Amino acid sequence: MIVVGGEALVDLVPGEPLDSTVDGGLRALLPRLGGGPYNVALAAARLGAPSAFLSRVSDDRFGQALLKRLHESGVDTALVQRGAEPTTLAVVALDEKGSAHYTFYTEGTADRLVADPGPLEDATMLCLGTLGMVLEPGASVYETMLRRESARGVLTALDPNIRAALIGDADAYRARFAAWLPYVRLLKLSDDDAEWLAGGKDAVEAAKEWVAAGVDAVVLTRGADGLAVITAEGELAEVPAERVAVVDTIGAGDTVQGALLTYLHERGIRDLTKMDAEMWRAALAFAAKAASITVSRSGAEPPTAEEMVSAV
Repeated sequence: MIVVGGEALVDLVPGEPLDSTVDGGLRALLPRLGGGPYNVALAAARLGAPSAFLSRVSDDRFGQALLKRLHESGVDTALVQRGAEPTTLAVVALDEKGSAHYTFYTEGTADRLVADPGPLEDATMLCLGTLGMVLEPGASVYETMLRRESARGVLTALDPNIRAALIGDADAYRARFAAWLPYVRLLKLSDDDAEWLAGGKDAVEAAKEWVAAGVDAVVLTRGADGLAVITAEGELAEVPAERVAVVDTIGAGDTVQGALLTYLHERGIRDLTKMDAEMWRAALAFAAKAASITVSRSGAEPPTAEEMVSAV
């Protein structure tokens, strides 16, 4: 079982422009269900892997919709906690390339109050990241789980998915991130996030240092330039992105993570140090194909296994 822990939220995505004479040229905001970890759980389940979501979800209308979508996609919700607190909101702005930029509303929201469920007896993989590893008190809960489950032999995966506006002390976060590395087997992050975490250092060079610090493999997402991995041996392997018409990039990196975990699960791979460059290229190509389907449509809509087969 792949257990994914972290926030579930609602992205408010730009729709059609409103009347400029009344609303100053603002665009309507359309609710899209998401959150990095939520999207990862959704992607893995849709691709056919047994996936469970661990978080605290609001009882409000948004929370009800988030839970319903998990059920419809086949995600196990036995670890989902409920609360009366509101759902986290993210207002999305899209630039001319369709890349998403976020403003978050997180004060007193449900996902920050997640409780530790104890050892995850059915988990073979645990994936964490994004706001869940930043916003307290939940961040400390997930950190405890990361350390415990890693010690239990669970394959641990992390996507920091940096939202710098929510990180009050960048140096303290970087130090905390460095302390997580010995407990992380798979680190997936964008090249921009890698450079931010490394204080401006080249992403590949930073990734090699993180492997030396204990991570088994670091996967870098590079947008239109594809995907790369630095293996446990320090070897670099790359695959190109699949060429599609991009609607927006919301959920692309989350789809990559969900697809990688699915690929590993389907092949029974638990020790990433056993994967050579050719094996990684095959895994990255699968993830790149999944992400290409996600970016070809609005919002975070990861593909199903059937869509992966039918996609040309």
